[in-house]
Amino acid sequence: MLHKTRGIVLKTTLYSESSVIVQIFTEKFGIQSYIINGVKKPRAKISMNMLQPLHLVDMIVYHKANTNIQRVSALRPSPVFRSIPYDIIKSTIVLFLNEVLYKSIRQQTTDEHLFDFIFNAICWFDETEELNVNFHLSFLLKLSRFLGFAPSTLTKSNQSFFDLQEGEFRSSAPVHAHFLDKDDAALFISLFSLPLEKINEITLENKTRRSILDKILVYYTLHTASFGEIRSHQVLEDVLS
Repeated sequence: MLHKTRGIVLKTTLYSESSVIVQIFTEKFGIQSYIINGVKKPRAKISMNMLQPLHLVDMIVYHKANTNIQRVSALRPSPVFRSIPYDIIKSTIVLFLNEVLYKSIRQQTTDEHLFDFIFNAICWFDETEELNVNFHLSFLLKLSRFLGFAPSTLTKSNQSFFDLQEGEFRSSAPVHAHFLDKDDAALFISLFSLPLEKINEITLENKTRRSILDKILVYYTLHTASFGEIRSHQVLEDVLS
C-alpha cells in the first residue's frame, strides 16, 4: 500500500554500485530504512544530492509492517534548501547535528511532535539570512525536551549549580564532575529557553561556545543509551574558530 509522508534524511549507506539504503525519520512511521535503486545514474529520478544529511523530503512509500527495509515510489526535496548546501558554516553545523540526531533518535513509531520540531528548526536555519553560530547549542537543548530529558529551569536563590546528571539546579556542587557553575548554568538555560529567532542576542566567545557544547554533549551522553563519541565535533570547532 502506498503512503505519502514527509521525511528527514539521517544516513545513506552504499548497497551496490547503483543502490543505497537510506535511513529516514518519517512523519508517519518514525525511523525507517529504504532501499533506493539507480541513484548514481545520470538521469536518476532520485539522486544522491537529494539524500544528503538532514535534507527534508516529500515521499511516496510502500510500507509493510515488520519489514526491515521498505521501498520508495517517489521522493523529492521539500523545501529545496536555499543556503545550507552553499554555506560552509551552516553545512558543517548540519552535519554535526545529523550525527547527534542519528545517535539520539530511536523512534520506529510515529512521533509527530519530535518530527515537527526538527523539520521546522532546520527550515528556519536554512531560511534565516543572519548567520547564527549558536543555533546548534539551542537546537540540542530544545531537542532534549522531545527526547525526555529537558533541563529543569526551576531554581531558588541559593541554587547556583546545575547538575547535568540529574538535570536540575542544586545549592552545592555534586560529588561527581558533571555540573555547571553559575555563569555556564545561566547560559545553558538561556539557550534552552529563548526562541531560535532570539538566540543571537546571546553573545559568546569561541572558547565559551566550545565549553558549553562540550557540556551539552556530556548531558546527552549521560541521558542517551549508547550515545558514544561524536566524530564531527572537532570539525565543527575548527570551522567556528
